[in-house]
This record gives sequence, structure tokens and C-alpha cells, in this order.
Amino acid sequence: MQDETTADAVISADQQRLHELGYAQELRRHMSGFSNFAVSFTIISILSGCLTLYGTGMTDGGPVIITWGWPFVGIMTLFVGLSMAEVCSSFPTAGGLYYWSAKLAPSNPAAWSWFTGWFNFLGQVAVTAGIDFGAAFFLNALLDLEWNFSTTAHWHTIVLFAAILVLHGVLNQFGVRLISVLSNVSVWWHIAGVLIIVGVLAFAPSHHQSASYVFTHFANGSGWGSKIYVLMLGLLLAQYTFTGYDASAHMTEETKDAAVAGPRGIVTSIVVSLFAGWLLLIGITFAIQNYSGEVGATVPPAQIFIDAIGGTGAKLLLLIVIVAQLFCGMSSVTANSRMIYAFSRDGALPGSRLWHQVNPRTRTPTNAIWLAAAGALILGLPYLWNSTAYAAVTSIAVIGLYVAYVLPTFLRLRLGSSFQRGPWHLGRWSTPIGVIAVIWVVFITILFMLPTVSPINFDDFNYTVFAVVAVIGFAGVWWLVSARKWFTGPKVQGSAEEMAAIEAELDSLA
Repeated sequence: MQDETTADAVISADQQRLHELGYAQELRRHMSGFSNFAVSFTIISILSGCLTLYGTGMTDGGPVIITWGWPFVGIMTLFVGLSMAEVCSSFPTAGGLYYWSAKLAPSNPAAWSWFTGWFNFLGQVAVTAGIDFGAAFFLNALLDLEWNFSTTAHWHTIVLFAAILVLHGVLNQFGVRLISVLSNVSVWWHIAGVLIIVGVLAFAPSHHQSASYVFTHFANGSGWGSKIYVLMLGLLLAQYTFTGYDASAHMTEETKDAAVAGPRGIVTSIVVSLFAGWLLLIGITFAIQNYSGEVGATVPPAQIFIDAIGGTGAKLLLLIVIVAQLFCGMSSVTANSRMIYAFSRDGALPGSRLWHQVNPRTRTPTNAIWLAAAGALILGLPYLWNSTAYAAVTSIAVIGLYVAYVLPTFLRLRLGSSFQRGPWHLGRWSTPIGVIAVIWVVFITILFMLPTVSPINFDDFNYTVFAVVAVIGFAGVWWLVSARKWFTGPKVQGSAEEMAAIEAELDSLA
């Protein structure tokens, strides 16, 4: 009884803080701190990002960048995550990044909020596309092994991709309790999966690579002559995997003790992924049997599994990976839909009234869920005619998300000591950590729009720059022509009485 009273008090305090930020409690606040962490950890998903872009690492730098690029990028990502977490503690709301920019900007808050939101929207849709596209690749590889469902026919992958997106849309319609439970299961599935895969690859193969090969061997299949440039391109493997942890911020309106649990979810998901992911990558790299044959496979990790332990064992390991990737995509749609819901709540997306609607029975933003899935499908369709489209989608995810991640940090740095800290903060380390985060994001934003393959032709062109420019152009033109006249940033839903009335109406319809 005492525990229930304490929980009710926390929920009441969370609801009061949400009212202070200008919003009614429309979504159900049923998520624990562990579940909040679990959503971000599941979206980072080392069994998704590490493996779907493992071939990129093999091409752009080889074992040396796979092994050492991971901890380097992980540490730099931790600086970004720490800076985000501090701001999240001050403003625990589903809007997340674009809300933070509006509150931190010393001037033109609406413009800062607008462009942060649109970068976040681009990144969220792209990361959902990247995750579920990766799951489609691996599922296609498993089906090919079992029933000869060819991995070379691009339309096969697109059909599987669409089916997975539909599955994730349906799962998200059932409410946050189901997502919370599945996310909790996902954490243990990922940890157990990594231990099983690394254990099997450590003991089953008759041959392993040497330590010097795993930690120092350089490989270049990109066509570029500069070793440094190729190694930098190989950082995409790690940086793409370390995305999506803003989910902890987007889920704060559904999390208990959000001002502490949200920041902890961001930071803990990065730290746990850093160590578990490094173990996974080292284990797979030691198990490489035929580098030239495996790097050319449609799904290189699948070929490594087959060469190392045979077809039957490979199928079992692929099944572990695919289930983890399905968990990952499910959570990505969840976070994506909450961002769309919040951005639409403030009128910033075309058709905002439609995307902001909440299902009164499940208290989930159903329309936003399906917009997230449809947007991801559209972004993945160029794979039908561009073989490097998947790499471009992952680059778009990194750039879109990280620009949105760092803009509030940049604005917080400009505020200096006038920034109002929440209960979770960095103290005197806030400024140096924030500066490192901003510099890193500027670097990777430029890097991942550069050409990835030489010579450059239509089939291998990195269309990331087009997608980024298209979104900036659309958002910029709309801002100049119309939005600057009516978009004022995050809206206040009304007085305390009006917000209470919104909550009472939803409760009565449930």
C-alpha cells in the first residue's frame, strides 16, 4: 500500500510538471525507469546496427575500424547523450528536442524549434526505415537458406520490409503497456543473444583469425585511395548503431519520475550498448573465415555464420538476430510516433490535426504510428533501383537525428549559467561535455554526406545530401512563406482547469 501511494505521488508530480510545461496528460503514464531505458537500448540495438552495417565496416577500413571505431564513436556519442540527458531532465516532454530548442533559444525560439523538429522528424523516419530494412535483409537471408527466397531480387527485400513495418504498426496500436513489456523482454533478448552468438563463434569454428588481424588489419573495398578517408567512412557502422536513444525523451510523458528516469535511460542505453556491442563485433571479427567471399555477400554476417559453423547453426544465429531487429523496429516506430504526435500537437506537420489524434481506448497516437511506418516505407523504396540506398538511409538517419540532438545543446551552451537545471545534471562538466558534443556532430554531419564509393556513378551515388537538402528546403520554404506567421513553437494547451478537462474526457472515453 505504501509503494502504491509513493507511485501515485510520483505520477502526480510528473503530471504537475507536464502541466507546467503546458500539456495535459493525454498518454498513459505506465512506463517504469527500466522500461524507458529498454526502449532506447532496443532502438540502439547492437544486434541490428552492428550487423546490418558490418559489411560497410568490412569495405571501409576492415577489422581495424570495426574493432577500434566502435569504442571511439561510443565515447563521442556518450558526450552527446550526456548533454541531451541534462536538458531532458529540465523539460521531460514527448516533444523532446524541438521543445527544448524553443525553451532554450535566446531569440527566435519558434524558428529554432521548427528546424530542430524537422531534422528530428527526418532522422526518426530514416532510422525506422534503416532498422526495418536491415531486418528485411536478414529475414531474406534466412528465407534464402531455408527455401531459396533469393536475396539478389531487390523486390523480395522491399516486400519483407513493408510486411515488417505493418507488423510494427499493428503492435504499436495495442498501447504502451504491451510495448513496455516487449521492450523489457528485448533487453534480455539482446544481452543473451550477444552472449550466445559470441560464445558459439568462440568455440564452434575450427579456425579463428589472429589477434593482430582483428585489431590491426586494414581493408579497402571502396575504391578511394586515401586510407584516412576510408577509415572515416567506416565510422558509419558505429555511429548509425548509436542512434535512437532520444526515445527516452519522447517517452517521458509515459514514464514515471520522468525528470530522472528519462536522462538515465539516455545515458544507460549508450553505456550498456558500448560494452555489449564491442564484445559482439570482436567476436564476429575473430570468426571471419573467407574475407573476400564474405565481404561480397548480400548479408556479410550471415555468410560469416555459414562459413564458421555451417548452415544449421547459422540459421539459429540468424533467428536470434532477426527477433532482436524486430524488437528494435517496434520500439523505433513507438518513439517516432510520439515525436510526430508531439510535433503535430503544436501544429508543425501538414495535417497536424489528424496526426495528433489519440485513440481514447488505448491512449496511443494511432494515426502518428501509421505515418511513421508509411514515411519509412517511402524512404526505403529507392533500393529498387539504387543498390547503395540502404547506406544512404543510414546516413540520413545519423545526420537528421544528430543535428536535432545537438541544436538544444548548442543553445544551452549559449545560455551559460542562466540555464535552469533539472534534478539530473552534469554540474561543472556541462560546458566542456557540450562543446565536445557540438564539434563531433558538425564533423559527422559533413562526413556522412560525402561520396562513399569511387568512381562515383548513378548506381553508387550517395543520395543522402539530396534527402537532407530536400527536407531543409521544404521546411525552410514553408517557414518563410507561411509557418513563420503562425508557428510560435510549443503551444500551451490551456489553463490548469482546461487541461484537467481534457484528461477527464479521455478517462471517460477509455
